[in-house]
Amino acid sequence: MSAHASPRTRVTLAGLAAKKAAGEPIVMVTAYDHPSAQIAEAAGVDVVLVGDSAAMTVLGYDSTVPVTIDEMLMLTKAVRRGLAAPLLVGDLPFGSYEASDEVAIATAQRFVKEAGCDLVKIERGGTTVHRARALVQAGIPVVGHVGLTPQTAVALGGYRAQGRTAQAALAVIDDALALQDAGCSMLVVEAVPAEVTAALVPLLDIPVIGIGAGADADGQVLVFHDLLGLYDGGAAKFVKRYADLRAAAIAGVEAYAAEVRSGAYPAAEHGYSMPREEAVRLEELLAGR
Repeated sequence: MSAHASPRTRVTLAGLAAKKAAGEPIVMVTAYDHPSAQIAEAAGVDVVLVGDSAAMTVLGYDSTVPVTIDEMLMLTKAVRRGLAAPLLVGDLPFGSYEASDEVAIATAQRFVKEAGCDLVKIERGGTTVHRARALVQAGIPVVGHVGLTPQTAVALGGYRAQGRTAQAALAVIDDALALQDAGCSMLVVEAVPAEVTAALVPLLDIPVIGIGAGADADGQVLVFHDLLGLYDGGAAKFVKRYADLRAAAIAGVEAYAAEVRSGAYPAAEHGYSMPREEAVRLEELLAGR
């Protein structure tokens, strides 16, 4: 999208439902700060997710588990300030919603009231369906997440594809149906065989956003830092890199460092000057001290 293009109409859940019905793919991407939000806005994406993947890509944790509510809220507020048209989804971090419906609602309300989220996302777990229903009944739109759920990856045997047997695939599908029945407005399905997604999508009325789930989902999501080559922590099989911004950034900083050390930067055009008579006057004032 051109920087001078007319402002887009704000994306709505009804609009996403229309895209699903028309077979028009939905574009979702993560963002974690104001600049990445502005890039997503300018690129014309439909949905921006402030994912708990920020724990690893931005905050340097080893997994998504340690990130806190306050850390996620800080990032989400920055993203909100950079968006106009896309829907904004806030990822509720591990430990912020599992204990009870009341805890889940209190956490989600902070993401809506303080950070301006349109929806919140929760991962599938033993109590997620109950929590999703409680959130929806409290007036908070919810995105469900099935398949590989990074917050509980250890319990799933690590970061590996899910639903690779018929019985396991059926469990993923049943999870998805239960989340729709609980009132979820959208679903993320991660790291499952394409056959599972192809079977799932026709069963759901809500949009299904895939990540490592094949081409039959209603849309796709990738992590901002993965698709732009900014993250140095390794990428999953399903990631396609569309740019190598890390290499470009390193080259830029190296060039800057080299010019500072050689004296090439700053040059005269990078600085300010005073009128000659003021420079002479300054010399006189200093000499008179």
